Amino acid sequence: MPGEEIVTATTRRAGVLVVGASAAGLATVEALRRQGYGDRVTLLGAEPHLPYDRPPLSKQVLSSAWPAERTLLRAPRMLADLDVEIVLGKPALALDAAERAVRTATATHAADHVVIATGATPRTLPAPDGLRGVHVLRTLDDALALRADLTRATRAVVVGEGVLGAEIAATIRQSGLEVTMTGPQPAPMASQLGELVSGMLARLHADNGVRLRLGVGVSGLTDRDGAVTGVRLETDETIPADLVVVAIGARPNTDWLVGSGLTLDNGVVCDSGCRAAHGIYAVGDVARWHHPGVGAAIRLENRTNAIEQAGVVAANIVGGEQAYRPIPYFWTDQFTTKIQVYGTVTADAVATVVDGDPADGRFVVRYDRGGSVAAVLGWNMPKQARMQRQKLVDALTAEPAAPGGAGPVANAS
Repeated sequence: MPGEEIVTATTRRAGVLVVGASAAGLATVEALRRQGYGDRVTLLGAEPHLPYDRPPLSKQVLSSAWPAERTLLRAPRMLADLDVEIVLGKPALALDAAERAVRTATATHAADHVVIATGATPRTLPAPDGLRGVHVLRTLDDALALRADLTRATRAVVVGEGVLGAEIAATIRQSGLEVTMTGPQPAPMASQLGELVSGMLARLHADNGVRLRLGVGVSGLTDRDGAVTGVRLETDETIPADLVVVAIGARPNTDWLVGSGLTLDNGVVCDSGCRAAHGIYAVGDVARWHHPGVGAAIRLENRTNAIEQAGVVAANIVGGEQAYRPIPYFWTDQFTTKIQVYGTVTADAVATVVDGDPADGRFVVRYDRGGSVAAVLGWNMPKQARMQRQKLVDALTAEPAAPGGAGPVANAS
């Protein structure tokens, strides 16, 4: 890539090269071995850590309930059983799609099949380089740095009211700090949960002492002597803070693929089998693939998608012709509440409580759109939510969506 000095000391060849030692990357390796793939497999990771789980970072790791090593997805002996070469601390710098070769600063890794699993990078706010007290949370190192800063802070502001921002706000509040959550949506996770449930989530946070300053955008940060002092809103109000966490979404890690010949548009664009080009696949947060059930190209950012998509990619590498047509699913734990969502909630969906009672803190909501079930949500009722999920399965499999049609899925375009 322009501006990058690449020194190719060696060329390594594998049957399959997985770029990204993430949950999606490791799941691809495991699925390949389960399906009988016996050739050489290399797992290339940008971080120095063995594959670890990201969902606990904003909860168990940030709260100090878990040590860092507990996030490992597999013990070293289990990784050894996979007979995979793991190369860590070596970010991919460029891809030659025709040769299926990936270059790092020290080597070229070539393969019969390349699986791109490079994930996403958090979006940030403009701020001076090295400004103390400002954090994002994506990696294990991010979580540990934020956790260390919590011991020195008194007032925190979380910029972002999506799932990650809401989880971080809940965890920090439980550590005893004053916490304000801000962002343009009228309630936490409003676009993901709809008005009924996001309103309840707002009350949950407020009842637990989180100050909500929502429905307004953020214009920047204030600082003094190299440390953050507050968050400036578009109303010119400033929320004082000595700790700021920015959780305003992420962009897929595709910069290293510019000039590779692959189609890049809000991710690596793939067909319904997650194939980006001959012998090249994408999986996890970085993949934008054609979902045959909704007739659109979509990208999902969640743990469940990473694992399920990896299985389809592995099957296609070993000779299958599977299309990936999942029902989107995510969960979030905030305070003592567990929320599970199957499908995707849209603004035009009609929400109906079909089990339990919101007054009791245990209920299931069904979201209907255009006469069909679009999503199911459980609030502290995981079993009942799974039972309602079957109606969503029936709705999605009744008939294929027309090309370009809308469907119950996030990040569709």
